[in-house]
This record gives sequence, structure tokens and C-alpha cells, in this order.
Amino acid sequence: QVQLVESGGGLVQAGGSLRLSCAASGRTFRNPALGWFRQAPGKEREFVAAISRGGSSTNYAVSVKGRYTISRDNAKNTVYLQMNSLKPEDTADYYCAAGASTYALLRFECDYWGQGTQVTVSS
Repeated sequence: QVQLVESGGGLVQAGGSLRLSCAASGRTFRNPALGWFRQAPGKEREFVAAISRGGSSTNYAVSVKGRYTISRDNAKNTVYLQMNSLKPEDTADYYCAAGASTYALLRFECDYWGQGTQVTVSS
């Protein structure tokens, strides 16, 4: 089992920044890739970003590329999502996920999910 706990969500004005964190614990060696997804009210959950175990491979959704940066600290078993130039349409619950690879996460083949953290961007 892998437990994922997100933090760092909150309310921010458009154009601002937030940094989300996700701490992983348990059998983390089984799930080398970590990623972020989001779900806005009334919408389906969508992929945001993913990073491989070593951090050498990353993937981003087109809507966030250039504004968001995913990174990880394996010594702390933590993945981060730095979100800059936030827009009202970025408002959503953000979820951390663990999977076998970044490509698995892209296909929503996630083995574990966190509880989510809310991000609200005001205009």
C-alpha cells in the first residue's frame, strides 16, 4: 500500500502562484511515477503532470505547460507542483497519484490516489 497526502492548496488571485506538495509513504518503491490530476466542479478529472522516479522524465497537460512545474525529492518521498500565472480556470481539487510509469499515469492507470487539496483562483 502507498499513502499519498496532499497539502498546499488555498485561495489565490489570478496571476498568483501556489505550490502543492504530496508526501508518499508505504511501499513507495512499487510506484516509481508520481503525478497530479485535477477535477473542477461539474467536470471530469483530468491529467495535469507526471514525473518519473528519477525525475528525468516529465509530462504536462497542454493547458498547464509553461506555467506549472512538477518536481520530486526522493529523499523525502515528496512530489511538488509549482503553479504560476494561475487562472480562474485552474480552480479545482488537485489530486496526487502514484503509478507504474508516467505513461501509465497519462492513461489514468493510477494505483493510488490522495484525498485531494482544493485550489481556488479568483479573478
